[in-house]
Amino acid sequence: MSAATEQKRPQAAPGVPDRLPTTMRASVLLAENTVEVQERPVPEAGPGEVLVRVGSVGVCGSDVHYFRHLRAGEFVVESPLVLGHEMGGTVVAVGAGVDASRIGERVAVDPQRPCHHCSQCLAGRYNLCPHMRFYATPPVDGAFAEYVTAPAEFAFPVADGLSDDAAALLEPLSVGIAAMRKARVVPGQRVLIAGAGPIGIITAQVARAFGAREVIVTDLVGPRRERALGFGATHAVDPRETDVTQLQVDAFIDASGAAPAITSGIRSVRGGGTAVLVGLGNPELSLPVSYIQDNEILLTGIFRYTDTWPLAAHLVASGQVDVDSLVTGRYDLGHAGDALDSDTDPNSLKSVVEPWH
Repeated sequence: MSAATEQKRPQAAPGVPDRLPTTMRASVLLAENTVEVQERPVPEAGPGEVLVRVGSVGVCGSDVHYFRHLRAGEFVVESPLVLGHEMGGTVVAVGAGVDASRIGERVAVDPQRPCHHCSQCLAGRYNLCPHMRFYATPPVDGAFAEYVTAPAEFAFPVADGLSDDAAALLEPLSVGIAAMRKARVVPGQRVLIAGAGPIGIITAQVARAFGAREVIVTDLVGPRRERALGFGATHAVDPRETDVTQLQVDAFIDASGAAPAITSGIRSVRGGGTAVLVGLGNPELSLPVSYIQDNEILLTGIFRYTDTWPLAAHLVASGQVDVDSLVTGRYDLGHAGDALDSDTDPNSLKSVVEPWH
């Protein structure tokens, strides 16, 4: 890009260019299965915000739902949308009220923008804020772009040893942490996880980090079960061959969204245990109500996360959780559509989009 299209940035730091471009490339969802790279203005960091040069963005299941169906759950795409909410990068500019020393800082971004004023926010449940603006959730654009802005307090510094991919994947790791907290997992317990996709694999690692003595992962696909054994699972079983209801676990986490897995998983929980629904599936299904009542099973779900990034960064930096090895495909902005379709490959686990490659 020529100097004529660049503007002087008000602050600079060693290793960060003195000038920022005025335009950037972004991959934009236009219709079902259709994304296009467009030129857009580089956003400006407002008061309390930082401008992040995006290094890596993970592809999430919700991105795939939007790409293929223009909806994910209750959220519907009605106008062009930039996908991607799992992101890491480098702060290159700051808005009013943010210390300029943050320029040059590598960060992982929590994609939430709560209002901070409603009753849910004030109670510490900002993930349930009714006024939430969340990256890549209509109508808010996400991070399949060269630059994004973020609230300074939700751009968390990461250690130099963490890759850009790892910084981005602190977001799905946060889902695993939220699930473990909801499941009330403590050292010595037995945990069942349905689904050996990215969230299931990450949750298995978090369960071990929380001290679970046994982590049983179920999946219908043999290679996925084998892979789970390398990422925290102590056992990986085919639910068609093993009676899951007889496992008697302390906690069950569904990362599949499949109704049969949810029903059998709930029945696997011992009295007083917990079942946590994480996977996206049918919005309504039948549940074993008598079993839940008679055994006082705590049944709950998770919706995003709160206060997970510091722990997520620690788990990766300390080697207790490996997220770098989850990445099986890297794509540039021009091939974001391929990244969104990569889940059709049985060997694919986690794809990332790298805007500058």
